[in-house]
Amino acid sequence: MSFRATAHHPALILDDVRGARKMLDGVARMTALEGSRHLTELVGAPVHLKCENLQRTGSFKLRGAYVRISGLTPVERAAGVVAASAGNHAQGVALASSLLGVRSTVFMPVGAPLPKVAATREYGAEVRLHGQVVDETLAAAERYAEETGAVFIHPFDHPDIIAGQGTVGLEILEQCPEVRTIVLGIGGGGFAAGVAVAVKALRPDVRIVGVQAEGAACYPPSLAAGYPVSLDSPVSTMADGIKVGRPGDVPFALVEELVDEVRTVTEDELSSALLLCLERAKLVVEPAGASPVAALLSDPKAFRGPVVAVLSGGNVDPLLMQRILRHGMSAAGRYLSLRLRLTDRPGALAALLGALTVADANVLDISHVRTDPRLGLTEAEVDLHLETKGPQHCAEVEEALRAAGYRVIG
Repeated sequence: MSFRATAHHPALILDDVRGARKMLDGVARMTALEGSRHLTELVGAPVHLKCENLQRTGSFKLRGAYVRISGLTPVERAAGVVAASAGNHAQGVALASSLLGVRSTVFMPVGAPLPKVAATREYGAEVRLHGQVVDETLAAAERYAEETGAVFIHPFDHPDIIAGQGTVGLEILEQCPEVRTIVLGIGGGGFAAGVAVAVKALRPDVRIVGVQAEGAACYPPSLAAGYPVSLDSPVSTMADGIKVGRPGDVPFALVEELVDEVRTVTEDELSSALLLCLERAKLVVEPAGASPVAALLSDPKAFRGPVVAVLSGGNVDPLLMQRILRHGMSAAGRYLSLRLRLTDRPGALAALLGALTVADANVLDISHVRTDPRLGLTEAEVDLHLETKGPQHCAEVEEALRAAGYRVIG
């Protein structure tokens, strides 16, 4: 595939994305567009979820990886490819390489989740574990490319990658012709740039909103400066799919020109969004994939509908999912932690549990302290962790305990 170029950066056009789509015919699925009644009520306009979490390998990354590797010359293919990734890009490169008969080596951090490592191997890549953070892993992959002649497949900073990801935009316009706002997560910017190229060429009136995690928001300062800026502090977010400290040079120019707005979301908002996707939409989504939903939840009236929120991936480690769900339930007011004092006498703890039963609160954990110097001779202190039905129920439980004569101290 060939691309038009300027003196500053390779410029993509609609025909490039259409060409990528032809390459992907029979390789990448046209993923479903599902309506969300709950988000529709919040926003006050139709909201649809573009389910790239149901794509082959569990994310949109296969699209760009396949287009990039398809464009290699026979000599380059013979040398093999190499990539660095903690998960989604690794799996996309591994599967794309296997489908095209190209040898692939993927460097992953030593602490990468075991299910992602296993999946990358199953798709046919040789996996090498190196480094504690992705930057170290990336450096190792680049050294390997220099030493062996393997072609380095960047996760977002290449026009072929961007064109492949842009095919999602074409699908959205076909599945929801009336769309007025598209919301999607941004890491290095390849996905947002590709979707924007496709959508703005056909529907310049559609508003495109990018979403970054607060702890890895490299685009706001970069857009303010007018060029890619590296974050001063280490990136920190549970959303590893958009955990990038500097925009890519190629996608930055396109995002700056074509993406209308970049918003940030907190970790609490990400975990609440993931929980909503699971409970309301019955969809397993990773934190990066849930970022557009987090943006809708944080400011629902800011989006003109119909809205399409792209769930970009669903590859979440089960242990992380467990922690995120607990965090999400806490952020949604579904957990209540209390400390209270009661008279230390036989049956006192049973009476407390009875009061909680009447209040319809489920006890998850309880700690009973009787020998602390802070306590009076006849006092005991109890730490409670409860599952509730939401913020209003939390307030009702606390009021019920006080009405029953318990002293709530924290």
